Amino acid sequence: MAVSGFEGFEKRLELHFSGDDPVIGMGGLRQLDFESIEEVLNAVQCTVVSAVGNQYFDSYVLSESSLFVYPTKIIIKTCGTTQLLKSILPLIQFSSEMGFVISECRYTRGNFIFPKAQPFPHTNFKDEIFYLQEQLPIHLCYKKASVMPSKFISHSWHVFTACDKFYDVPLENSIIQNELFTIEICMTELDRVLARKFFKHPNMAANEMTEITGISEINPNALICDFVFDPCGYSMNGIDGDRYSTIHVTPEDGFSYASYECVGSIYDDPNDIMNILKKVVQVFRPGTMSISTTSTSNEVWTRIVKAVEPLGMKCRSCTMDDFPAVGSVVFQTFTSCRK
Repeated sequence: MAVSGFEGFEKRLELHFSGDDPVIGMGGLRQLDFESIEEVLNAVQCTVVSAVGNQYFDSYVLSESSLFVYPTKIIIKTCGTTQLLKSILPLIQFSSEMGFVISECRYTRGNFIFPKAQPFPHTNFKDEIFYLQEQLPIHLCYKKASVMPSKFISHSWHVFTACDKFYDVPLENSIIQNELFTIEICMTELDRVLARKFFKHPNMAANEMTEITGISEINPNALICDFVFDPCGYSMNGIDGDRYSTIHVTPEDGFSYASYECVGSIYDDPNDIMNILKKVVQVFRPGTMSISTTSTSNEVWTRIVKAVEPLGMKCRSCTMDDFPAVGSVVFQTFTSCRK
């Protein structure tokens, strides 16, 4: 393991807002001007490198990961030594000026490879929780924080949620409030041969790397906005209707890392997410992998083992916890049989 290097593990923040229907109908938070977005990102210490949007949401590839802006929801995910939580206050202020009130906050991350390099408030999870509670308004009174463990010191899952209403996790066959699920995959010890594909060659365009690595085949229906870093590294956001996906790769040997995240519906064809998971594993062939599934249904996470174990990934641990307004978070870890 290298003594120091680039921190691949991301911090992820998801904020939900409520507001008047006419404002939402006019685009809601998507009306936020680019200068305001830049101000938020300056606080985080990253910049926009590429962007694309459709009728449902706007997608930004950042110098350190991704930003997605929906009419009533913002997702921002950053790696390195960025200070993600410093985006909360300006986002709340800008949204308030537009007539919105924050109704829910979700914060997740894995274990940092280089934790001592992280600046405040990301120095440790206790500091992050304290900072979150200081920044969020008091009406988000239903809160929960948890560190979900695994058998590996290198992989655990940190979750904080806060919301203004309490929703029980739905029972089987009951009405489901939220049909969407989110899958967050963190992969380390990438196959060295495959990782080399994420080193930039002279005059290489981002779409070339997307094709060469097989990323374009993970979801062929997605419109891909990609970016290649010099001398190595890769980021992409995928847009498929109102669904997003995102990939970030740090390929350096000794601290290689890749992440994949997507959103889906519990009413989708079950084979869809299984096929995506298989393709992700084939693109990176990680030595160790964790998969976090956030959903109000058990239908999604139970398929994960069936999807990846035939590819030589052995499930080593599985932890579950429930969070207000979010549903269940299931954290599974896998190792390659080649290890």
